[in-house]
Amino acid sequence: MKFDTYLPCEPLRPYVRSLVISETTEESVYKVLPGTGIVIGFQYDGQLAYELQGKEYKLAPSGITGLNDSFRLFRNSVNIGTVLVFFAAAGATVFFRQPLHELFRESVSLDNFMLRSELLILEEQLCSAKTDTERIAIVERFLISRMRNREPDPMVLQAIAVIHRHHGNIRIKELLQQVPISQSPFEKRFRSAVGTSAKKFASIVRMKYALQVYDPKRSLTELGHEMGFYDQSHFIKEFKNFTGLAPEDYFKGNS
Repeated sequence: MKFDTYLPCEPLRPYVRSLVISETTEESVYKVLPGTGIVIGFQYDGQLAYELQGKEYKLAPSGITGLNDSFRLFRNSVNIGTVLVFFAAAGATVFFRQPLHELFRESVSLDNFMLRSELLILEEQLCSAKTDTERIAIVERFLISRMRNREPDPMVLQAIAVIHRHHGNIRIKELLQQVPISQSPFEKRFRSAVGTSAKKFASIVRMKYALQVYDPKRSLTELGHEMGFYDQSHFIKEFKNFTGLAPEDYFKGNS
């Protein structure tokens, strides 16, 4: 299996966290945990699907996936090859006019955002490319061609920074004390730029931080308290929704 990460070219770096070439020769089912940025996937070989409530949904060869607040299971065919684009939080607003909260928990074809004829040309170029470097360059050129003369909302970026500084453990009332705007317009602007509400985004950040700082020498009760959960059952419920497993089982399997 190959999962090679590339830093984006200079014009994309403020908005794109990384690009990845992912390849595997064997069919498999794997779990993806929620992230803080929208993701685009280009399959230049093979087929990808995701499972939801016992049903399987095939993904388009070129698709975009919004933020999610729960884990998702993916199934790949044999001999699959994919270019993945991981956007920074709010970074995708530079490339898409649509309010990004409409993509929450959704995976849709890119032809919802561009002409199908243009997308077919891009897909043909990716399938014809001989090297990973060529594929990365093709996707970077595509992204640059879609860049608009619009920067991410600075107020939203400020709120994102505050949320990360508190590792997601912050109430919206406290957050609003640090951004110069009232709650209703703030929530609208945040959802549109980031892809979900500030509360959901903070929850994702908080759970990702819990996975990073876990120490087997400390109790899970201590971890829950550090994350701001004073009810252990609430912490376990949130953790299980995020990862699919109770904390004890998750960390035992990922030690």
